[in-house]
Formats: sequence, structure tokens, C-alpha cells
Amino acid sequence: MALDLDGTILDLRLNLDPRDVEALSGIIRAGVTVVACTGRPFPGALPWVKKLGLEGPIICYQGAEVRMPDGTTILDHGVRHDLAMEVINFARDRGLHVQAYRDDRLMVERDRPEAHEYADHAGMEIHVVGDLDAAMGPTTPKVVIVSTAQTLEALLPETRRRWQGRLNVATSVPTYLEFTSIESDKASAVAFVCERLGIRQDQSVAVGDGRNDASMIAWAGLGVAVEGSEPEVIAAADRTIPGPGHGGIKQLADVLMGAAG
Repeated sequence: MALDLDGTILDLRLNLDPRDVEALSGIIRAGVTVVACTGRPFPGALPWVKKLGLEGPIICYQGAEVRMPDGTTILDHGVRHDLAMEVINFARDRGLHVQAYRDDRLMVERDRPEAHEYADHAGMEIHVVGDLDAAMGPTTPKVVIVSTAQTLEALLPETRRRWQGRLNVATSVPTYLEFTSIESDKASAVAFVCERLGIRQDQSVAVGDGRNDASMIAWAGLGVAVEGSEPEVIAAADRTIPGPGHGGIKQLADVLMGAAG
């Protein structure tokens, strides 16, 4: 089971409901391998993975990387430098906050409120660099524009058209517009982990709430969307469950245990 974190088991205030955690523990005890599949960078994902008692691979950076809990990288599909700079220049021209990553460091050119909003949510330190062009390596796991939900909703169709066939573009939470390699999304990362673990596609489950989750929800044998997700996410799913703190993980556990029975 590929489990998104934010908006699926973590609420918007970064709370875990003990009932959700217990239901997830029941799924694990029943023999289901549960893998976190998140847009979070590895350092922002690991503490939650530990709190949830998950072991094994961690899909992070929207599927651009698959890491083991000790940090070992087993899959890495970053955004090429030239493509990353296209996105960065697009954001610069519009006065939008944009950020990239290198060696698990969150890098920005200006210390703006949007950087702190993201860093506080992700549990990461901000590194202000003089120039992202010089600071980035040959690839970056993803590029993120942080702005208001209204601004990003208006930008989404334009950015998807502009980078069609070259980058994957999706919102994770409404205020983050995320760009990843065309090779990397949550579906491709889940497929990689399933193959590595010897799990057939029809034995897989994917659960999420964001546009970035739609691909893995569509790919999985059982795709599950959180109620109230964007229409493209709901359309990709076989069923829906309530959000964090509202019994959704328990509902899912009952479905999976019923299937196992």
C-alpha cells in the first residue's frame, strides 16, 4: 500500500489522529507492506515514517527519489538543470517564490515568507543561495513554486501546456506547484517499489488526496482518494474515504481485511 502523508493521514495542521495510526498499525499487522509515498523531501518525510512505524523504502520528492530509512538512494530521477532553470526563470519573471534542492537542502534565492511557510510545513532548514543556477547540481529532485492557491490554480493549465512531455506538473497541497522529471511521478515510483518487492500491480493499493497522487491512484490495483479531492483525483480512484481524523484509514483497513478474508 502506497500511502500519501499530507492530507491523507496527516491533517493540514500536521496532526496525526491516534485512531488513524492504530488503523494503519492493524493494516501492517495483517501483513500489508505500507510505503510512504510523499512529495516531501526525504528529511521532511523520515520523522513521519518513523512515527507511523513504517519500514522499508520511502518514496519522496513526488517519486523522484526512493530512499531507504538510512538515507540510501535506490531510485533517482531528478529534473535536468536546463529544465529546472526554465521553471525558475518562469517564476522569477512573475515575481513568484521558487525553490530547488541539492543534497536534501532546501535552496532559495530570497528569504521570503513563502519559503518559511514551506520550511515550517516540511520540517526543513532554509538555505539562501546567491543564484540557483550556480547552486543546483546537474539535477534537482523537483522545483516548487509556492504561492496562493488562487494564483497556482490559474497557473496550472499554462504550466502543464508549457512543459507537456518534458516535466510532470501538479499541485500537492493547494499552495505548492511542483515540477518533476517526466520520468518521475508517484505511479512510476510505486511501480518500481512493487517490482523490487515482488508485488503484482493488482495486489497494490494507493491512497492520496492531491493532484500529485492521481497517477499512482490510477495505476494501483485499488486506487483510493480522500473525499473532497480535486475532480481528477476522484476520477482516478476506485473508491473514496474520509480525510484525516474522520475514520478513513479505518474504513480502508476494513476493506483490505475483508479482501484478505
